[in-house]
Amino acid sequence: MTAQNSATHDRSIAVTPQRTGGAPTAPAGGPGGTVGGTLLAGLGVVAFSLTFPATAWGLGSFGPWSLVALRSVLAALIAGGFLLALRVPLPERRHWGPLAVVAAGVVIGYPLLTTLALTTSTTSHAAVVVGLLPLTTAAFAALRTGRRPSRAFWGAALAGAAVVITFTVAESGGALQSGDLYLFGALLACAAGYTEGGRLAAYLPGWQVIGWALVLCLPLGVAGSVVALSLEPFEPGLKGLAGLVWVAAASQFAGLYVWYRGMAVIGIARASQLQLAQPLLTLVWSVALLGERLSPAAPLAAVGVLVCIAVTQRARS
Repeated sequence: MTAQNSATHDRSIAVTPQRTGGAPTAPAGGPGGTVGGTLLAGLGVVAFSLTFPATAWGLGSFGPWSLVALRSVLAALIAGGFLLALRVPLPERRHWGPLAVVAAGVVIGYPLLTTLALTTSTTSHAAVVVGLLPLTTAAFAALRTGRRPSRAFWGAALAGAAVVITFTVAESGGALQSGDLYLFGALLACAAGYTEGGRLAAYLPGWQVIGWALVLCLPLGVAGSVVALSLEPFEPGLKGLAGLVWVAAASQFAGLYVWYRGMAVIGIARASQLQLAQPLLTLVWSVALLGERLSPAAPLAAVGVLVCIAVTQRARS
């Protein structure tokens, strides 16, 4: 939940906003609109890049299960408020199944697995691994839709995977650790959610897809919050609360909202180019906000993954 959501996400579940049941609409370009759309999409990327540092702050006050449950509840309340204020009609019955897949991957699976990973991994390490998400999502989409990308696409995707696997093994002393397994699981969960959400983008605007997915998880989030808070320690602190508010309000919903709005104006290709900066931004935040020391391999691996993503985008266009 960029979309990431995260959120180092290739937020491809919002191609262009459309009315429910309507035909796709073209991006609303124009010089002034392009600048505004670029700004909105850029704000989304900044919001997503802060997700891991904010999660690390949140873990200073909450247990991982409590943090994820509270995050989903707060984000669902915000999303529900927007849906009510804008009088958005309920999705059709046939859309609730795909929305459940989006909810399982984007609202529950990805936040939970990345949060569990950050209990043992650094944010810089996680940023490099999850930087592979655009490639994973593109591969899932190709398999789900039956399209056949070019050999250049698959070559770059495999090269990106090789870079990340080599980096994680080297950073973990020659063997994958539990945190790495959580991160790879998060990649699969989020890519599946984004892919299913991409199919819904033919009927619902992207922000409504994530909004209804959040609302769908609200009962589970409330129950999970009650149970988790009773079992995990809670140490109140400003950073912990700030982290919780950020991942719920910015990463899980507001960041996605402005991202989708910007993408509707400038198109998915241009927006995706902006998102190439996300892993590198997260590395900057990990140093500036958390005081982490980057290994020499982290920025090199991040750049390597970004190059592979750029190649796959050109191969698909």
